[in-house]
Amino acid sequence: MLYYLFEYLEQQFQLPGATLFGFLTFRAAMAIILSLLISTIYGKRIIRFLQRQQVGETIRDLGLEGQVEKAGTPTMGGIIIILATLIPVLLLAKLENIYIILLIITTLWMGTIGFIDDYIKKFKNDKEGLKGKFKVLGQVGLGLIVGLTLYFHEDVTIKEELPLQEQRVLLAENPNLPEAQLFDVAEKSTKTTIPFVKNNEFDYSDLITWISPDLEQYAWIIFIVVSIIIVTAVSNGANLTDGIDGLAAGTSAIVVLTLGIFAWVSGNIIFSQYLNIMYIPKVEEITIYIAAFVGALIGFLWYNAYPAQVFMGDTGSLTIGGIIAVIAIAVRKEWLIPLLCGIFLAENLSVMLQVSYFKYTRKKYGEGRRIFKMSPLHHHYQKSGYHESKIVTRFWIIGILLAIISIVTLKIR
Repeated sequence: MLYYLFEYLEQQFQLPGATLFGFLTFRAAMAIILSLLISTIYGKRIIRFLQRQQVGETIRDLGLEGQVEKAGTPTMGGIIIILATLIPVLLLAKLENIYIILLIITTLWMGTIGFIDDYIKKFKNDKEGLKGKFKVLGQVGLGLIVGLTLYFHEDVTIKEELPLQEQRVLLAENPNLPEAQLFDVAEKSTKTTIPFVKNNEFDYSDLITWISPDLEQYAWIIFIVVSIIIVTAVSNGANLTDGIDGLAAGTSAIVVLTLGIFAWVSGNIIFSQYLNIMYIPKVEEITIYIAAFVGALIGFLWYNAYPAQVFMGDTGSLTIGGIIAVIAIAVRKEWLIPLLCGIFLAENLSVMLQVSYFKYTRKKYGEGRRIFKMSPLHHHYQKSGYHESKIVTRFWIIGILLAIISIVTLKIR
């Protein structure tokens, strides 16, 4: 809203300083500052409100050190993250941008699912919360919306560089030719990026056109299925990671900041040409959303770091996972998720392996056996005697390493 206000003031009255709101970097800086202020200043008030409503965490005795002390800590703190993200976005972003619209829908959609789950647990005294099938149904529904929108909406396009020979001809005819003229016209595409591979662009249509070229018109079905799988997997991964103080929020901030770099360079015609990556018009506006989201996560960490004064609950963890998944799909970096979100993947796999092996050994030997002392993975290390703050810090370090490797994939092929 402020963007449109200052745009109007600049056009009508040439107000000094109004042009600043036209710069992406300025609006991103304002977004992260504003979200930090909202999450830290008003976050305390929200925590007090949750305390008054007696929205305290119910702790099951799993024999973990320091677990009992967490009982009664306010949960549903994901509300802080959601508000601290959406308010700066509504004030500073271009609200007609399809990527911004999609992320707002994602935040509200997953936030509502998580809120319902937390509400059932706390106010209906049902420890199971929202049934798993309804969570999955909500995740599939969001994946369907995301896939359909990104495939069919007219503003979702890519531009590819013209062949080198054509560029040379154009530059020979006009040495001052704008960079944009060296790219082909914007087009709809199901192309994505495969890391560490030469000519690292992959078209989902290739999965079926080898059967018959006529099947290319059905490539959107594959794209939607991939979107559903990614949204479901990442949101569940973030949910499982939220088990000890500061782990999910800190890890997610690292992941989202990295995706912000991808969004910025992918939406900048100069950098995308220099790095020889896919140019995605209008996707750079996601940077505003990411800046607000990172600020909200860091501000939430002020209260969620050990010892936590508030937990995010499913209201926060499901929302975080959904947002990360949608951003990755939008910037065509969804195949980087296993690397970039390696912490989420490890947490997911630890649960899957533990449950599968336990069932297999119980069926074979009559007694269930375990791979880990406890799953998800962070609980295994707690059982091994590590303090949770040490576990969180080391997971953050691993997350930073994975983020650096992910950024390096821009040039390693």
